[in-house]
Amino acid sequence: MRNDIDLNHADGTDVLVIGSGIAGCCAAIEAARAGARVAIACAGRLFSGSSFFPGTWGLGLIGPEDDEDAEDLVETICRVGGGVADRALVETLVAGIRPSMAWLEELGVALKRPASETSAHEAAFIPCFDHKNRLWRGLTRESTQRAFARALDGLGVRILERCELMDLIEADACGRRSVAGAMLFDRTAKRFVAIAAHAVVLAAGGTGGLFERSLTSRDVLSSTHGIALAHGCSLTNIEFMQMMPGLVAPKRGIVFNEKSFRFALMEPQPDASLLEMRAAYGPFTCRLPSYAIDLAIDRAGADGLAVRYRFPEEDVPEFVQVFCDWLEHEQGIAPDAELRIAMYAHAANGGIRIDADGFTGVPGLFAAGEVTGGMHGADRIGGLSSANGLVFGRRAGRAAAAWAARVPAPSCRQAPAMLAAGITEKAARDLTDRMRRTMSTHAMINRTDAGLARALADIDAIRTDMGLTAAPAKHDEPAVARTIRLRSQLSLARAMLEAMRARTESLGSHYRADDNRRERAE
Repeated sequence: MRNDIDLNHADGTDVLVIGSGIAGCCAAIEAARAGARVAIACAGRLFSGSSFFPGTWGLGLIGPEDDEDAEDLVETICRVGGGVADRALVETLVAGIRPSMAWLEELGVALKRPASETSAHEAAFIPCFDHKNRLWRGLTRESTQRAFARALDGLGVRILERCELMDLIEADACGRRSVAGAMLFDRTAKRFVAIAAHAVVLAAGGTGGLFERSLTSRDVLSSTHGIALAHGCSLTNIEFMQMMPGLVAPKRGIVFNEKSFRFALMEPQPDASLLEMRAAYGPFTCRLPSYAIDLAIDRAGADGLAVRYRFPEEDVPEFVQVFCDWLEHEQGIAPDAELRIAMYAHAANGGIRIDADGFTGVPGLFAAGEVTGGMHGADRIGGLSSANGLVFGRRAGRAAAAWAARVPAPSCRQAPAMLAAGITEKAARDLTDRMRRTMSTHAMINRTDAGLARALADIDAIRTDMGLTAAPAKHDEPAVARTIRLRSQLSLARAMLEAMRARTESLGSHYRADDNRRERAE
């Protein structure tokens, strides 16, 4: 559809950034500062995605305290990652955190600090899966948005809200194929729009959109990976993702503060030592005996496991007090209320393979943030997802601007071959629900070869049914967009399931319930 678009005269820019979370905003700001004309396209509103998800009390950002601590942090990331992280990317990440914290403050972001040196060294401030306190800073949504908005506006960055990535445009550049723009779907105007660009930065978030319960906003569609795969990118560590306890009652979609586990009452009541161990980290891991608590939450199903708090009269850790105050004053949930918690899909630990500058290996295409992989492993230390988006977003933006400056304008741009058929809104909703149900059933905590094989068959069946329900679209561009989106989501779902099935041994966030080696060890 709309193959009549003359892309040589399409609306254009030097660098097109897809996504408006931390990684996307940082990429856009740095590309513009380097002299490039920049546009940001995002499926929702500006400042959306996981970075600005409203169901949490704030984002933590950790880094090394000094050079010696930087060496320790690199080694700890690699160890916690189970040996599957890319050490070169880990070193790039760690080296870039402190300069990027200073960069944020130069932009006017008011970074939160621990209340005192004493509280900074509380156990509650030790990052998830880490063994010591680090340099900690808090990112507040309001301050970050204000600072980013000023920078984007001052640099003349063009904002394309509610414009969803459908496909990448390729062209001839210097005798080879190169990404030279993107086909977007304007969700407001309900039409396709072509944007020519010398370079594209993908920063559209992780894999949470494939699951029924996800601690991400719904504009995290998880279709970008499938589009990248179709254009020659590869994925790394895509079987590893964070799964977190979150509230399903009295409100849904709220992150549960793991530090409060030590004060939790539940039935049956776990051993106090397991609760203390579980309070040290947020996402599920099978590396530690306290994974039994996550299995209990998982067994409780969609209704969630009932939890109440029993707090001491004094000396409640600052990190826990902030959470409880936020629950009460922002969410209207009293400290003595019964909470029901269930397991949610959260941040991806793997994604599109990149180098230290966010280059994907496909000419003209860069990526940053949660859509990428390599700098994390089987488990990820808390506070490093924000750091990832910050560090690699800035690097990808600068690299994309440099690419755009040195590569001549591509010739012979052609629109991607858009589908001539589309599915109805109801069919898309039903098929998407089937996909999310399949992924939630077989690709969350309990993974087995039989379950993953069943999931792969289900994904293929959904793709077949999508073809059977499609009808000639004529001028129904929303129907074509729905079909393209689901096709890309199914491509990522299949890649994840294949990676999960291929890794037969449990490792960190990847728990194979049929891992006989683990059973013998236990």
